[in-house]
Amino acid sequence: MTTNNRIFLSPPHMSGREQYYINEAFETNWIAPLGPNVDAFEQEIADYSGVRGAAALSSGTAALHIALQLLEVGKGDRVFCSTLTFVASANPICYLNAEPVFIDSEPDTWNMSPSALQRALEEADRIGKLPKAVIVVHLYGQSAKMKEILSLCNQYDIPLIEDAAESLGSTYQGQPSGSLGKFGIFSFNGNKIITTSGGGMLISNDEEALRKARFLATQARDPAPHYQHSIMGYNYRLSNLLAGVGRAQLQVLDERVESRRAIFDRYQVSLGGIDRLHFMPELAGTKSNRWLTALTVDEEENGIKLPELLKALADQNIEARPVWKPLHMQPLFAGTLFYSHNDETCVSEQLFQTGLCLPSGSSMSLGEQQRVITCIEESLMTVSPQSR
Repeated sequence: MTTNNRIFLSPPHMSGREQYYINEAFETNWIAPLGPNVDAFEQEIADYSGVRGAAALSSGTAALHIALQLLEVGKGDRVFCSTLTFVASANPICYLNAEPVFIDSEPDTWNMSPSALQRALEEADRIGKLPKAVIVVHLYGQSAKMKEILSLCNQYDIPLIEDAAESLGSTYQGQPSGSLGKFGIFSFNGNKIITTSGGGMLISNDEEALRKARFLATQARDPAPHYQHSIMGYNYRLSNLLAGVGRAQLQVLDERVESRRAIFDRYQVSLGGIDRLHFMPELAGTKSNRWLTALTVDEEENGIKLPELLKALADQNIEARPVWKPLHMQPLFAGTLFYSHNDETCVSEQLFQTGLCLPSGSSMSLGEQQRVITCIEESLMTVSPQSR
């Protein structure tokens, strides 16, 4: 086993300014949830995203849960959701005893397939069971085909939620990720492009809905001199301390995006000449934050299986991962409805079989990135010296 220092997939990258806001919170004794940092962080995220408001919450999952509840999703309802994503995109559907229906990816963005969504909506319309919402995920920072997806949702009057947990800082036709649907959600988990260690944000142009979101996220306490509750709420608000960390991180978000895009470009320049290594595409008119550099490995051409390449990287103390396992393949969701890209192709399953995420942290040094590149080159050359 190598003695090289470990290279992580996407570690936190502090700006140095975070301590200022933390100290300020201590000095003013704003330690508990809510406070000036929460208010300011909400406004700053809203301004950055070009929307009217935001609600700072304890996680992106909490934001998704609240968004679905605001849309009155409940028992027996259906929600259409991207299948190629982390389980947190779909778990809140189950929190509300609703039924997820999974939609395949398409090859241009690896995100929700408009053709699969169209078939799903047409069938749902025929049987009189249209979904209460559609959740589209912007995978690894790359925006989905929002024009087509929004057009379909508008045609059937279905609200769209953008799961932009991985795409803060990305744009679609000049508009910030998360700002195009009824609701957008961000995650500030420790591995995201900016972090509060744990936290999330719900954004929207519907200010009344955001007021309700804050109410639900603060245990749904009625405006009474005593503790009175008429409906069930949640303990989902972000703390003033963590919001201060988020404010400092947001100040360097654009720098972090450019760093990750530069990391992607270096990988592509160094490895793009290897036959059948295909990097995640960037749709025309979009700008991905390249949260993670993702690519596919064709084992038939290169002669190496994805698990073998992952092991080679792990042996060099390098963290890498397969792309998300599609949710329709997860034991948790066995038996759920799923619509593939077309009758011949299931894009998400193909991506899962061949997809690889490489270390992409914005603090990664050139030397560390070269270690990753060298390991991949040597692994591929060992099994297939003619693959370049």
